[in-house]
Amino acid sequence: MRKIKQILFVTAGFLALGLGILGIILPIVPTTPLLLLASFCFMKGSKRFEVWFKQTGIYKKHLESFVKNKSMTLKQKFTILLFADAMIIIAFFLTDLTAVRIMLVIIVLYKYYYFFYKIKTLPD
Repeated sequence: MRKIKQILFVTAGFLALGLGILGIILPIVPTTPLLLLASFCFMKGSKRFEVWFKQTGIYKKHLESFVKNKSMTLKQKFTILLFADAMIIIAFFLTDLTAVRIMLVIIVLYKYYYFFYKIKTLPD
């Protein structure tokens, strides 16, 4: 079972990495959150792939400052926030439950609070 879990995490890591690289080319695809997901998946799936990923130029350019200093550029923050907002808006309109809608609004408010008050902003 552990081996299957590792394979799934590594596969998900490469999928997220591929989509993250696509996001470098296509501005509509969010790069940073996908690369964060890839990093998480590699960390859970394989120490070897985690070490490899952290040595890549993509990791160093897009994630290293966030991981080390808990900081992002304003552009990175807005890209992540807008992508997440799009997903939350879809969920908001797909549900009729008032409690779920209230929870989604609270999540959005907390997300903005966290990004602008807890994560330092780097100059572009």
